[in-house]
Amino acid sequence: MTINNFCSELWRALLISTCHDQRRWLQDRGSLTKRIQNRCNHFFVKPVFQSFSKVYDDELQIIGVRRDELAMVREVFLYCGDTPVVFAHSAVARKNLRGVWRALNGLGNKSLGTMLFSNPRIKRTPLEFKKIRRGHFLYDRACVYLQTKPTYLWARRSLFTLHGQSILVTEVFLPSILHLSS
Repeated sequence: MTINNFCSELWRALLISTCHDQRRWLQDRGSLTKRIQNRCNHFFVKPVFQSFSKVYDDELQIIGVRRDELAMVREVFLYCGDTPVVFAHSAVARKNLRGVWRALNGLGNKSLGTMLFSNPRIKRTPLEFKKIRRGHFLYDRACVYLQTKPTYLWARRSLFTLHGQSILVTEVFLPSILHLSS
C-alpha cells in the first residue's frame, strides 16, 4: 500500500503568494516553539499520534526509507491557550532512532523544537514550503480541531541532522497563528 499526497503541488524553496505576516512566520529559521512561547501566556504541546507507521510518498526519499519500511511518526498540536496554532508532523527512519533521536520516544507533551534547538551541532537544511488543500494528508490532519476549514494552509519542512542521522519536521501553520502579536 502506498500513501499518496493527493496533491501534485511540489515542495518549494521559495514562498509565493502569501501575506507579509504569514511569510514572517514561515521563513523564520529559529525555534518556532520559542517564538510562540514569547507571544503566548499559556503554551503547551498536545500529542495526537506517535507510532511506527508508513510515511507518505513525498517523505520516503528525504528520510531514506523504502515503501515497505516503517518510520517513527510523531504528530502534535502546538497550542496558545485553548487555541491550536500549529500542527507538527515529524518522521524519522527506524535505523536513526538512536543517539539524539532516541529521545523522541519519551517526549510526550514536550516540544521537539526545544530539543532540536538546544544542541548547536544539529544542522538544519533549508526550509521548503507548500500550500496544502483538502485531500492532502497534512491538511486533513491539521484541520481536525478547526470549526471552520480554510481553503488552504501553509506548511514548511526541513531536515535536522546530527551524526548522519536525520529527522524530518513538517509544521502546518493554522490561521490562528496570525493572531499572535509580532
